[in-house]
Order: sequence, then structure tokens, then C-alpha cells
Amino acid sequence: MQIVLLTALGVGGASVIGAIFGFIFKKATHKFSDIVLSFAAGVMLSASVIGLILPSLDYGGKFKLLVTVLGVFCGALCVNLIDKLVPHLHRLTGVDSEAHPEKQEQLNRVILFVIAIAIHNLPEGIAAGVGFGTGDSGRAITIAGGIALQNIPEGMVIIAPMLSSGISHKRAFLIAVVTGVIEVVGTLLGFFAVSLSSAVLPFALAFAGGTMLYVISDEMIPETHSHGSERAATFSLLIGFCLMLVLDVLMK
Repeated sequence: MQIVLLTALGVGGASVIGAIFGFIFKKATHKFSDIVLSFAAGVMLSASVIGLILPSLDYGGKFKLLVTVLGVFCGALCVNLIDKLVPHLHRLTGVDSEAHPEKQEQLNRVILFVIAIAIHNLPEGIAAGVGFGTGDSGRAITIAGGIALQNIPEGMVIIAPMLSSGISHKRAFLIAVVTGVIEVVGTLLGFFAVSLSSAVLPFALAFAGGTMLYVISDEMIPETHSHGSERAATFSLLIGFCLMLVLDVLMK
């Protein structure tokens, strides 16, 4: 339980670390952000397949293929539903510190932007927690590490819009902390859900994998390919993916 709690704090803390970087590197280029986010996408892609979806097949029993496929689509549909209610990253990146719309309208959009990230952090946290249900702590930590890597650039991108809309540095930091706390809660929820019943483990693993695949395809890749750095972003994703493959082999 101690390692789960530490992992949850690490996953949530990554958002705070990203926010700190956001204060330091207010003028970070799109290319730099795209490369970092693409690397995180590659890590998450590898972690979702190797750490969640394939283990779902291993624990699935007689109907393993059906359970895994159903779980993947349910996870993706869940995040899709969240997207319908609260649009996320690439739909709200119009909130830019370089734009100067009417102040109240800009503030409203920034608030929506931050709420969207906070809501998405819950299923991401659940994915991190579910990984511990297999009993393979090394692989679970690897999955959580991939999600944490993704949280760092995400934490960075929320700072500049908040500051430009008139939110104070202190309040912007507190908001970033709240988004991290939500991820901690999600990680613990995921862990306790699979701990209560091993029967739900195969579906829960696939569900978590589906949420990660959706986020990667629908949000991270489009975001990293929208500023003219497609090639660098693609190779960065491949590096992240292969790094996770190497770590998975070494940790066995």
C-alpha cells in the first residue's frame, strides 16, 4: 500500500512540477513543448499496450478477448463522453497568452481549460492505480511513470493562460496543485477498485488502456502535430515508446 501511495503522490506531483516549469519557462517554444509531449505520448502508448492491455488478456480467462476489446472501447468511450461535456487540450489551445480577447471572456475560457484538464486527470489516475492489480509493481510503476511524464507538459501549458488572464501566481499554483490532487485520488480509486474484486481486473486493465489510447490519439498526437514540428514529434514519440520497451524488459 505504501508504494501505491507514493506512486499516487508522484503521478499527481508531476502536474505540480510541470506547473513550476511553466512559471520558469513562460516563453517555451511550441517545438520544445511538442517534442516533450510526444515523448510522453510514446511512453504512454507503450505502457498502455504492454502494461495494461496485454495483461488484460493474460487475466481474462475464457472470454479474455471479448473482455479486453470491450474494456478498451468502454475506456475510450468514457473519455469521449468527458470530451463532449468539457472539451480538452487541442480544442481549447486557443487560450493563448499572445491573444488579447476581452478580459472576462478570456478568464472564462481559461477556467474551462483548467477544469477540462482536471476532469481528464481522474481516468488517467485510475489507469495508474489499476496497474497495481496485476501484482507486478515494477510494471505498474512504469505505467504510472508514463502518465507522470505526460502530466509535466500538461502542467506547464496551464500556467501561461492563467497568468495572462489576470490570475495571480499564487492562485495559479494552487489550481495546478488541485489538478494533481485529483490524479492522486484517481490512482487510489483505481487501486482499491481492483483490490476489492479480482474478477474486475481484466476489464479494468483494458478500460484503463482504452482511456490512455484515446488520450494519445485524440489529444496528444494532434496537439504535437499542429505547430509544424511533425517529424521531430514523431521521432520523439518513437524514442519514448522504445525506451519503455527497454525498461519493461530490464525490469522483468
